[in-house]
Parts: sequence; C-alpha cells; structure tokens
Amino acid sequence: MTKPAEPVKFSQPESFEDALTELESIVLEMEAGQMTLEMSLLAHKRGTELLQYCQVMLQDAQQQVRLLEADALKNFSPSGIDDR
Repeated sequence: MTKPAEPVKFSQPESFEDALTELESIVLEMEAGQMTLEMSLLAHKRGTELLQYCQVMLQDAQQQVRLLEADALKNFSPSGIDDR
C-alpha cells in the first residue's frame, strides 16, 4: 500500500513584486511545455496561491487608497482658496 503524498508547503512571498515575478516565471515555464504532469500540477497550485496573495495585496492597497482619499476629502476646506 502506498502512502499518500504529503502536501507541499510553499513559502509566503516577501512582497507583491516577488510574488508577481515568481508567478510570471511559473507561467513561462508552463507555457514552454517541458514540465512533467506532477510538476505542472505543483506549478499550478503554487501559481494559484501566488495569484490569491497578489489579489489580497491589491485589495488591501485599494482599501488604503480609499481611506486616504476619504480622509483627504474630509480635510479639504475651500476657505483656503483666494477669493479674488
């Protein structure tokens, strides 16, 4: 009886840019068509994890921009404008 393979645990990317670079590399390798089926499945799994990480990072950045814009609009006062 064969033991089921243990799930592969990938490391968390250090930054959005690192994740994007790794994801681009995976896509290029998969498009080359030189991977075994097992390697393709692992690459697909890693790519999915990287994509989710990037999406979360982008959503967080969008939320921060919304908060900054809302605060800037709240603090905007037309009283500082010259009335000539």
